[in-house]
Amino acid sequence: MGLTSNKVLTLAVVLAVLLFVGTIWLWPRLARQSWKAVTGRVGLLIATQVAIFASIGLSANQAFGFYATWADLFGQETSPGVVVDHDPAKGEGPVKVLDTQPVNVPGGSRPATGGQIQKVDIGGRTSNIASPAYVYLPPEYFQPQYKNRKFPASVVLTGYPGTAEALIKGLHYPQTAHRQAANGKMQPMILIMMRPTVAPPRDTECVDIPGGPQTETFFAKDLPHAISGQYRVGTKAENWGIIGDSTGGYCALKLAMHHPDKYGAGAGLSAYYKAPIDVTTGDLFHGDKELEQRANLDWYLEHMPPPKTSLLVSSSKKGESNYKDTLKFIDKVKAPTRISSITLDSGGHNFNTWRREIPATLQWISGRLTDN
Repeated sequence: MGLTSNKVLTLAVVLAVLLFVGTIWLWPRLARQSWKAVTGRVGLLIATQVAIFASIGLSANQAFGFYATWADLFGQETSPGVVVDHDPAKGEGPVKVLDTQPVNVPGGSRPATGGQIQKVDIGGRTSNIASPAYVYLPPEYFQPQYKNRKFPASVVLTGYPGTAEALIKGLHYPQTAHRQAANGKMQPMILIMMRPTVAPPRDTECVDIPGGPQTETFFAKDLPHAISGQYRVGTKAENWGIIGDSTGGYCALKLAMHHPDKYGAGAGLSAYYKAPIDVTTGDLFHGDKELEQRANLDWYLEHMPPPKTSLLVSSSKKGESNYKDTLKFIDKVKAPTRISSITLDSGGHNFNTWRREIPATLQWISGRLTDN
């Protein structure tokens, strides 16, 4: 049974309840001062607490999508992605569709009414990185009157470690995009939902690591090329946006700033502005000072020509640690870069906060992209 399986969560909850009841039932019998009785009491307490914490942890993981598999949780996913070359003559490309599922909206069983979510593998021929993703196709994509239309697209990134499934089940991106478009608040848009952790378990911070994963190249070159070859999406910067929260927010802002020829807009929800160096990232820059400086978004705004792109940042006056840094970042932006912001009175670094910001974010990015 998988880490995110409801059966695993149910089993953990049932076990915790049974141990709790068992502890109450057996406690009088274990009240003696013998070593067996003491050992029994200690064993019951430890087992009950472990079961309770496991239940809470599994529940939190399902809600927030920290880890996708047991191997992911225990750091056993160490092999880098491998690209499989496909023969265009056989109709194969760098995007392989593995499965389809309906969108959880009224009429969602019909693609022309609810749209469709496709589970895919994306291969990067330049970066030699392969990564899974979910692609949301709006209802219009399947309607005959739009058969020749190209759609704007936005990459949507999780935080670290995160799971792509959390963007669907926890943050409800497809459902929100469907509702916003149906209400005329945004144009129909394709969403490519994935996590920035393309070389698990390492947090690469979307950096082209010297001698390591070329993550920035994957997102800046391989991903738009692969998706445009598979779906009806334009290839111009104004056809492409990128959104992310936390680590994904930092990546979204950096990719839009570094590659304004690829991304016409980038939105960072609860983003930070400098790549951290810790046990999850390892040595990202290997002594390359220029690479390290470019990864610092404040330094980039101060020392590099302002990129012609649109940026959106979000924070909360209470509950977010990036509030002051976000105000400083906004002040440093110069034309032709365009900057917008969402500031909540209060809100933590969590899904509840981001769900409040996603509708406005989708409207904003839709207004800065075109299907031409």
